[in-house]
Amino acid sequence: MSQRPKLVLVGQLSTFPWVFEAAKRAGIDLILVPRGDDTAESAGRAAAVVELLPLDIEGNPEAALSVLADRYRREPFDGIMAGNEQAVPFVARAAGELGLTGLTEEAAAVVRDKRSMRRHLLEAGLGAPGFVVIEDPDGWTDALTLRFPVVVKPANGHSSFGVIRVDDKDSLEQAVARTWKLVEAHLGADDGLAPEAGVLVEEYLDGPEVSAESLVYHGQVRVCAISWKGELTGPYFQETTLRAPAQLPAEILAAIEAEVIGAHHAFGVTEGATHTELRLVGGVRPVLLEMGARIGGGGYMAHFAHVSSGIDMAAEALRIHLGREPLCWREESVPAGHAAAYQVPVGTGGRVKQIHGLDSVRADPRVDYLVQSTGPGAVLHPYPDFSGYPVIVLSRHGSDAEAEAYRDHLSRTLYVEYEEEG
Repeated sequence: MSQRPKLVLVGQLSTFPWVFEAAKRAGIDLILVPRGDDTAESAGRAAAVVELLPLDIEGNPEAALSVLADRYRREPFDGIMAGNEQAVPFVARAAGELGLTGLTEEAAAVVRDKRSMRRHLLEAGLGAPGFVVIEDPDGWTDALTLRFPVVVKPANGHSSFGVIRVDDKDSLEQAVARTWKLVEAHLGADDGLAPEAGVLVEEYLDGPEVSAESLVYHGQVRVCAISWKGELTGPYFQETTLRAPAQLPAEILAAIEAEVIGAHHAFGVTEGATHTELRLVGGVRPVLLEMGARIGGGGYMAHFAHVSSGIDMAAEALRIHLGREPLCWREESVPAGHAAAYQVPVGTGGRVKQIHGLDSVRADPRVDYLVQSTGPGAVLHPYPDFSGYPVIVLSRHGSDAEAEAYRDHLSRTLYVEYEEEG
């Protein structure tokens, strides 16, 4: 009987089940490097995890790499994969030093830095918003040359953390200072591999937002799913809903796919899974906002792709990082329905008193997953800070209209109630 392959999964939160369940389906054993905010008990219970390997990849990446290399020499594993945005540079370096499949360090550095992504897009002749790099808070005046409104964002942030729309020049200094403080507080502790924390100011692109989930094997890109995120106009860009497959004309879907594939080549992303976010300027022209070289949404975008396209994206990503050809390169995939996600908004923030509507969602047959990450007593910070999503609901439906109607239902019935101050 052949030995099951082993893969080191770095920084995948164990309470998010999608990648772990995919590993179990694919017959892959996981050595989990837990996130700092995970618990050993939860991490040890996750599906397919056979070993926990705590490493301080942010505080001491050199020591973490040394421990990982010792573990590899003692008992080789077959692959390594990043489970979150911050782990991408470390995993690329480890893969390179151990001779495993992964991104180059150069590509990992590009996709962790929005400044670098913009430059590579422009060099490749692809679309990008006008932008200015702010090297220190007093440099905000450099962005006055841009066309307003603009968007201020961390250069190496994640989700919608620290992202602020600014409509006029009078508000720019305050917004840059606010984002800068958030960057210093949360992203300033550099992991030694990611680019230095900084702020980007770019011209706001008017139009709906979409995301694309892709697999890359030996430089060949396959876009597995395109999701509709809707009109996100700011001033803060908290994402609450997605639906897939996006109901768009064939020529716009083709243009999105072409832009995404071009961006992979421009960034040098040749192996693994990616999550790409784009704006449709004027509703028709795709312009890339950013790409993450890992499965999006803490893993749930792989479930989105699985439902809407039939491609078991998380299992395929694991196979790629084992150096294996993904099955979907040769096998026909069959969609299982329309996927929808509802991320309960934080709203005003505060100390959580109660989350309403959970029981009815748990009992709803349309719901595939309900993941609750917080509860009574927890303190949630309003945007542009990012406390994570209190609740994520993933559901499947017979049509996009049904998916949209269910989202509207959840927006009315599933919400956080905060304690009154004083």
